[in-house]
Amino acid sequence: MGMFTRFADIINANINSMLDKAEHPEKMIRLIIQEMEETLVEVRATAAKHIAEKKTMQRQIDALTKAIAHWQQKAELAVSKGRDDLAKSALVEKQKNAEQVAQLQEEFDKLDEFLQAVQDDGQRLQQKLAEAKRRQEALLLREESAVVRLKVREKATRYNIDDAISRFERYQEKIDRVEAEVEAYDITHANNDLESQIRALETDESID
Repeated sequence: MGMFTRFADIINANINSMLDKAEHPEKMIRLIIQEMEETLVEVRATAAKHIAEKKTMQRQIDALTKAIAHWQQKAELAVSKGRDDLAKSALVEKQKNAEQVAQLQEEFDKLDEFLQAVQDDGQRLQQKLAEAKRRQEALLLREESAVVRLKVREKATRYNIDDAISRFERYQEKIDRVEAEVEAYDITHANNDLESQIRALETDESID
């Protein structure tokens, strides 16, 4: 009975509620799946045992049913021969067999009902197991995602992206200043060259 009490507890358990309350959901889900798989193995073994018993009972019922028909024929034969005493004895044997059949049939019906209940509960347990495995996959995906996000944040802290951008901007400003100096030099150099050319013209004009 202990196994079937645990079986019912597992089937009626709210997996989502158990995981929400668990301090370590990933460990809890592994234990739940392990418990379900072990229970399913036990239930299947017990069901197989009772199915074998059911087949044995059916053979006994069939044999006793034939015996009932056999003693009925013997009783009729004894009556036809005027041996009521033998007929009575045959009917007594027939009655014994009939009582055994009734008892076996009652046990057979109970066993059949039990096996049907086990089959129904086994299907529900399979559904619970599938649900638990889906939750396990979801937890693993969440864990992997959290690990990746943590690594990204650790690298961001280690290499300080904002500081790198700031250094790049300062470097860009430095380049801008150098380019400005080059442009200023070109402008100044161009003006000096123009002045020299004008003075040369003036000198040439004086000479002329």
